[in-house]
Amino acid sequence: MKKKLINIAIDGHSSCGKSSIAKCISKEFNMTYIDSGAMYRAITLYCIENEIIFENAIDYTLLLQSLKKIDISFNYNIALSITETFLNGKNVEHLIRDSRVSDQVSSISKIREVRDKLIDFQQKICSKKNVVMDGRDIGTKVMPDADVKFFITADVSVRAQRRFDELKTNNKDLTYAKVLANLNKRDSDDVGRKINPLLKAVDAIVIDNTFLSFVNQNELVFNLIKNHN
Repeated sequence: MKKKLINIAIDGHSSCGKSSIAKCISKEFNMTYIDSGAMYRAITLYCIENEIIFENAIDYTLLLQSLKKIDISFNYNIALSITETFLNGKNVEHLIRDSRVSDQVSSISKIREVRDKLIDFQQKICSKKNVVMDGRDIGTKVMPDADVKFFITADVSVRAQRRFDELKTNNKDLTYAKVLANLNKRDSDDVGRKINPLLKAVDAIVIDNTFLSFVNQNELVFNLIKNHN
């Protein structure tokens, strides 16, 4: 019997491990992984590099004119076993994880035209099924009919420490306090924005990984998916 193709939506707070979980699900169940946050980061990077964002101010007119020039794609790097993000044909996977992008991405994510462009793109990908996607509004807006939905969260101080540990090697000027402040702001922006705010879908399964190891978390998530099938 042919395996039933399903879509899995993963939402949650910043730096709670959504992408890591989604990648593991992708590998375990042979699904296509889409990092929706990377799309917003790619547009933010474009805005920074083209001075659409300048000294924390956004040139909305220029941004709207530029949206049609922005092409985002993904390519699986076999050697590194990761999916990399491409902006107008250029590999920007490393650049979009930089703190200067993290500081601005919430502001870009609030803009309706940006969200409309990316949600349309994301829904076209999901229509083919067998997709696991993570973000802020996947289960509520992008894939409201997803077969399995998870909402991932953790204490913000724990998330900040994890993020700081991940980034400090390549950013000597970074401090835990700065990371914590950034996450608090992003949480506030995500929950408070008028357009598609971060919400837990009514049928989403909540996973609080504050005290869960990554291995135990994956075991829990994998079993929930298998039980669904």
